[in-house]
Amino acid sequence: MLESPLLSHTAGYINGSWQRGVGEPFQVTNPANGEVLAEIPAMGAEETRQAIEAGRHALESSAGLETRRAWLQMIAEALTDNREEIGRILTHEHGKPWKEGIGEVDYAAGFFRYAGENIGLLKPYTLQEQPRGLSWTVYHRPAGVVGLMTPWNFPIGMIAKKLSAALAADCSCVVKPSRKTPLTMIALFDLLDRTLDLPPGKVNLVMGGACPITDTLMEHPHVRVISFTGSTAVGRQLIRKSADGIKRLTLELGGNAPFIVFADADLDHAAEQLVSNKFRGGGQTCVCSNRIFVERPVAPEFAEKLAEKASALRVGNGMDRVTDIGPLIDRSGYEKVRSHLTDALDKGAQMVSGGDPGEWSTARGFFRPTVIRGVAPGMLVTREETFGPLVPIAEFDSEEEVIARANDTEFGLAAYLFTADPERAGHVVSRLEFAHVGWNTGSGPTPEAPFGGMKQSGFGREGGREGLVEFVETQTVAQQP
Repeated sequence: MLESPLLSHTAGYINGSWQRGVGEPFQVTNPANGEVLAEIPAMGAEETRQAIEAGRHALESSAGLETRRAWLQMIAEALTDNREEIGRILTHEHGKPWKEGIGEVDYAAGFFRYAGENIGLLKPYTLQEQPRGLSWTVYHRPAGVVGLMTPWNFPIGMIAKKLSAALAADCSCVVKPSRKTPLTMIALFDLLDRTLDLPPGKVNLVMGGACPITDTLMEHPHVRVISFTGSTAVGRQLIRKSADGIKRLTLELGGNAPFIVFADADLDHAAEQLVSNKFRGGGQTCVCSNRIFVERPVAPEFAEKLAEKASALRVGNGMDRVTDIGPLIDRSGYEKVRSHLTDALDKGAQMVSGGDPGEWSTARGFFRPTVIRGVAPGMLVTREETFGPLVPIAEFDSEEEVIARANDTEFGLAAYLFTADPERAGHVVSRLEFAHVGWNTGSGPTPEAPFGGMKQSGFGREGGREGLVEFVETQTVAQQP
């Protein structure tokens, strides 16, 4: 079992108190070695209803802007003060290197810090105009009780995006983490419980099976907003279930990011950026590059540079300080990456570096960074999100061709473009159907800028000014001056 001063409770948190579930316990394991880190009794529909009711009662007492600003700043400070320990917990249950885990905690703190610094954007304001001879004032009211559902791949980063904006709006929150990585969330709630004087019911944590918790959130009339990060398939289900209650949804769903390298690009820089982008979290991120398009004249040279850099990465237990890439999260994730590799090779792709690690074994899901060339349409790696350290390189001949191939997906989350020509960059970016585009950088989102998806990658935004208004209801009051 994993010992930590932040894990004195392996339970949920409802109405200001720790509460254990009554369902069958589920195990949290370390993907690097299969070690059982904790057993947590599952919570279900009844505990979720309790959390919603607690949240509804908490809404009866509103908190002013300065109080909320103080909450957000205190959370940011608490995360920063405990960055190494939270990062350690995160590494044990996710597998990513400890240095990445600490970096994710810093990233999470940034969302609370940004929300606190910019909460003034939610102040009421009066229109300068006086239509119909009236004074018009716009208020940002809390939407109500909100459900925040997060995935396993960023256990602290994803909740920070949602919880920071929800608390800034003065909403009450019911949080459901993935059953694969709940310990990081428990550590966060331990900090909230010890460092903040939040009203009981303002933040609630429920852990267990997806269906009983999610269905209760979707059916309960007092839950007004659902924010979910996860697969497009689940997103579709939530959209259908939201219809009867006319609930507002914020959805960050799947990705299939193109990474485009033109012949005039700085190839060394592009390769470095691809390595940092693709292999973060073992390639298990929605914004990491999934389809690599390289202009034909430089494709062999780029593949060699990339293979050299990828081969230098060290694979192992994330708690080993020299590790660059940890294990994949579980057997199904491992087998998906392997199936994409074997499918591509069977259909004519060529191995450049890495290789098939073989069947899943007691060595767990360690998958070497692998680079392949000769990728063609119809291969699984072009159609599906691989979610692992496999880099498939396809070649292209023209600007129009690569734009069409990049956009040939139902997803529209992130894309990356490398060229030394500003005019070309502007033209290509304007035609890419992706909400986040990096030009000569593989950088993903930041707390200061809005992030979300186009097409079937979802809707709504997290981060930036736009993210601050996702959990408010706008009320306009007209009055005789």
